Amino acid sequence: MTIPSFVYVTYIATTPEKLWHALTEGEMTEKYFFGSKIESNWQVGSEVTYSRNGTVCDYGTILTCEPKRLLSFTWTYVNDKAIRDEPTIVTFKLASMDNIVKLTLKHENLVSSDMVEQEDTFEGFNNGWPAILSNLKSLLETGHTLSPISIT
Repeated sequence: MTIPSFVYVTYIATTPEKLWHALTEGEMTEKYFFGSKIESNWQVGSEVTYSRNGTVCDYGTILTCEPKRLLSFTWTYVNDKAIRDEPTIVTFKLASMDNIVKLTLKHENLVSSDMVEQEDTFEGFNNGWPAILSNLKSLLETGHTLSPISIT
């Protein structure tokens, strides 16, 4: 069964430049994204990877890259056991609103196992993304992340 998408919106007291930097620079993603370091040359068609402790855990291909506005790429979790017709797609849309940025995350082409209806877990895109983006928001607004968020 395919689920159309998971959408999460947050408002961050920052600039589009700082938010873009946080989304696309590995030293920043390691701070708020479960220790994952993002890497890419940010050209359409190029590879994007997230690595933990030097091991790639997620990867994809850049579909759209409009700095400080829009970033979209395919997403494959290395240990994904789900049967998929096509890879999932993650899109980050940034919209400047005076002294804040509206960040809309959309994760598409999901299957039912991508969502975990359980409390006290970061498993499932519906639990993981809110934790990651809340941590990102705290980092950009206060200079500190939330209490350590880890996954096993």
